Amino acid sequence: MAAGGLLLDFGGVLTTSIWECFDEFCRAEGLPEGTVRGLFRDDPEALADLRRLEKGEITEEEFAASFGPRLGLADSEGLIGRMFAGLGPEETMIGAVRALRGDGVRTGLISNSWGTGIYEPQLLSDLFDAVVISGDVGLHKPQPEIYELGAKRLGVAPDDCVFVDDLRENVAGAEAVGMTAILHRDPEATVAELRRLFGPEDD
Repeated sequence: MAAGGLLLDFGGVLTTSIWECFDEFCRAEGLPEGTVRGLFRDDPEALADLRRLEKGEITEEEFAASFGPRLGLADSEGLIGRMFAGLGPEETMIGAVRALRGDGVRTGLISNSWGTGIYEPQLLSDLFDAVVISGDVGLHKPQPEIYELGAKRLGVAPDDCVFVDDLRENVAGAEAVGMTAILHRDPEATVAELRRLFGPEDD
């Protein structure tokens, strides 16, 4: 094999687009599309709250109580569930990971968590040899330690790992510890690159 292990993000890689999901949430709540993305881009305190949530320093309820008013919502009850209601599985990517694992590639998850509700335990068990969820370990991408932990749990050196994520800063974080990284934009293109990286070596 050209590479020894595969590590992937969850939301936006093994699921449909997070940003499209958030826009669907905005439409349902009567907010302009892009409101969620804009808050994380333009409001440092909103982004800081997300980082605290990702690292398990605040609860989902505490995040909702802070983020809901920033969105201009009067009701923050079940906010994260509402935000992710439109998220679905990306079957092309899921199938590719399952096939690679079936071929003997060690596979793992490194995910910045919004809480436990978006993860299906059976799916994680079916797809991965190792799982690192930010809220469980007190780290978040793109901190180098979370990539190193993922590789360690996978039992593969970082420079023998391929990492897939839909955010540039997370891809850069993986590359900084020596991983080969793929910026995910299109399932078919990502699967083609995975086939190239994990295909049989030429004699």
